[in-house]
Amino acid sequence: MRAPSNRKVVVLGYGAASALGNTFASTWEKAVAGKAGFRRLTRCTVETRSQVVGEIPDWNPSALPYVSRKDASLWNADFVHLTMEICRQALEDAGLVIDNQTGPRTACLVGSALNGSDAYRIAMDHYTRLGPTKVSPYLLPNLCANLPASKAGMLLGFTGPIFSPQGACASGNHAIGIGARMIRDGDCDFALAGGVDTCLIPEIILGFANMLATINVGPKDRSFDDPTQASRPFSIDRKGFVLAEGAGVLVLAAEEAARAHGLLPRAEIAGIGWNSDAYHFTRPNEQTVTQAMRAAIDDAEIRPQDIGAVNAHGTSTPTGDTTEAHCLRTVFGRHVQGIPISANKSQVGHSLGASAAIEAALGIEAMRQGLVLPTVNHLPDPALADLDVVPNQSRRHRHEFFLSNSFGFGGTNCCIVFRGL
Repeated sequence: MRAPSNRKVVVLGYGAASALGNTFASTWEKAVAGKAGFRRLTRCTVETRSQVVGEIPDWNPSALPYVSRKDASLWNADFVHLTMEICRQALEDAGLVIDNQTGPRTACLVGSALNGSDAYRIAMDHYTRLGPTKVSPYLLPNLCANLPASKAGMLLGFTGPIFSPQGACASGNHAIGIGARMIRDGDCDFALAGGVDTCLIPEIILGFANMLATINVGPKDRSFDDPTQASRPFSIDRKGFVLAEGAGVLVLAAEEAARAHGLLPRAEIAGIGWNSDAYHFTRPNEQTVTQAMRAAIDDAEIRPQDIGAVNAHGTSTPTGDTTEAHCLRTVFGRHVQGIPISANKSQVGHSLGASAAIEAALGIEAMRQGLVLPTVNHLPDPALADLDVVPNQSRRHRHEFFLSNSFGFGGTNCCIVFRGL
């Protein structure tokens, strides 16, 4: 194999859909304003106290101009059309035109934690009610993890490598990391990289609720009358994450390819750190999480004190937030008190494989605007009093580097350092 090209990798633009909005622009506007996008479940009916979720507002794939009535029926895994639309938005935001020159040099890597579970549910309903011949012949394509990227390619015209990095809730960061490595080594010039999950179906909601991962909203909880208060990372009364649907895609490029096409970069992928816990299928391993953060900083060839902000994994679970806080203290030492730590899941919830990509886009835009986004719904926890979690309101803050953390079931960790340009 030829030697790697060792090219600098930059971010040209992004697209996102979250509980705050069905575009990145609407998500960003509400994030800066300190809003949270949670409401009681409307996608389906399920008996559980974990009824507060993050639904993408005004999301109707059937209304997209390129989705026919037949397409909407055959492609009934929602992550397919959602990926197509967010990839389209991301390319438009970046200004990258897919043509005979750029198309073959553009990859698409979109990770997902749960893939087309909604399509499988529909197929099982048809099977039990209507019989075996009513299982859709499109079921298996709807379940394939790479199909959303494939369909995006059919819509948009790129023909570079497509696949779906599977890193559970760290999938979005894995996609960004792998896409950056492919560009660095010369396998492609551009990459659409991110994550997607459309997970609001009864079995998934109940699975998380029964393992006590999502918040149980009882009458005495402060989110009972105000669902927007359900996700509260690093707060003293945190007690589980808010399950959300969403998608996020970054457009990555080799610096010289961006320059050749007259495209302006917004950030650089400066460092990547990834590993696994070999510890427990849900509980994080403090030692390996710390190593992943340090590896990203080392890969960026900077010092921990050069990190100007942290985009925390911050799920709003008691154990997860405490462990991440311990790891941040270990990595940054006495400097941790001066580093703003934002937890975007307080506003958009936990969209599983999509979360890291949405958070990366928000973090990059915040860095460009000289801001740090808030951790909303915050009530101080004395045990975490040394951390500046940017409580409740955005803040002016100039910084050149930020660290974005992402961890997933199975003990998968991926941390990325972004540099502002």
